[in-house]
Amino acid sequence: MSKQITDLKIGLLGGGQLGRMLMQEAVNWNLQFSILEPSKDAPCAHLVPDFVVGDFKDYDTVYQFGKDKDIVTIEFEDVNSDALAQLEQEGVKVFPQPAVLKIIQDKGLQKQFYQNNNIPTAPFALVSNIAEIEACGIKPPFFQKLRTSGYDGYGVRKIATEADMEQCFDQPSVIEAMADMEMELSVIVSRNSKGETAAFPVVEMEFNPESNMVQYLFAPAQIDAALAQKATAMALDVINKLNMVGILAVEMFYTRSGEVWVNEVAPRPHNSGHHTIEANLSSQYEQHLRAILNLKPGNTEALHFGAMVNLVGEKGYEGTPVYEGIEEILATKGAFVHLYGKSKTKSFRKMGHITIVGDNAAEVKEKAGTILDTIKVKA
Repeated sequence: MSKQITDLKIGLLGGGQLGRMLMQEAVNWNLQFSILEPSKDAPCAHLVPDFVVGDFKDYDTVYQFGKDKDIVTIEFEDVNSDALAQLEQEGVKVFPQPAVLKIIQDKGLQKQFYQNNNIPTAPFALVSNIAEIEACGIKPPFFQKLRTSGYDGYGVRKIATEADMEQCFDQPSVIEAMADMEMELSVIVSRNSKGETAAFPVVEMEFNPESNMVQYLFAPAQIDAALAQKATAMALDVINKLNMVGILAVEMFYTRSGEVWVNEVAPRPHNSGHHTIEANLSSQYEQHLRAILNLKPGNTEALHFGAMVNLVGEKGYEGTPVYEGIEEILATKGAFVHLYGKSKTKSFRKMGHITIVGDNAAEVKEKAGTILDTIKVKA
């Protein structure tokens, strides 16, 4: 007889804010989680009885952590996928699968996957160093993205003019033509081992031009039904062609000429899905659990219009966080505050988020703008 879900031993690589919100959902189902995380004071440190401090990039550490688990999953993709592949070979269920992680961990392999599978993406070139950028055929303006270990705007450079070329990384990178963009979209999709899929409504994102991180988002995106259907179908196509089990955030560019390009993907809960905790029937965290446990997908229907504002450390501040304006936000109707419990703030570090829900898209957007101007994370 197979184990019931409450008896399964589940391992999570990473104990940051995504893990924290996943654990809040896991408590509802009384799931048994162990966490491997390099930082002893990470947001998840006190949420599970089995919190292991260790390097999730180290082969032996990951292997030893995972070998007695029924399932191993991630909240951050820059982990040791070779150790996960060995665990999978020995019978541990690993989601997302190590073969999928290998593709997504390398932005060059990710781009080639889109190209080989007829998934529209921005024109790109793969380079090994600065010398190859000049000859790659893509001229400024373009983005340079390190092939590995880049996330949340780190490892990304915007090269607007020839004069900016001296700022390029001298490392293996993707050179990506800059899209003539109308807006940036995201679709979060899930898939279980039976191949059952679900998609959350399309989200519209606004990025901070300095940090290249999501500043705030709106959901459902204020786009026509045909575009929403096209973006959703494309996201489902990506997860199906990857044959991936878990949850996948598919970030996209909608160009002024009406094209939709896949930018990149994240194979775990994502910043563009935080609002689903309050704004949708199922959250992205519940959906991730359903996928890795091979349960039927939850209902992704939006209950409200929603917006999410990222709380990041103000530039130039580092130390114990001070949340200026938080009392005012807590008094705002329809606002839900999530602080991640990080003991130290620094420039642009994600410290929390605020979700705003309401019955009117314009009102929700207006409140999001007010909140963005009101609350500041300083030290």
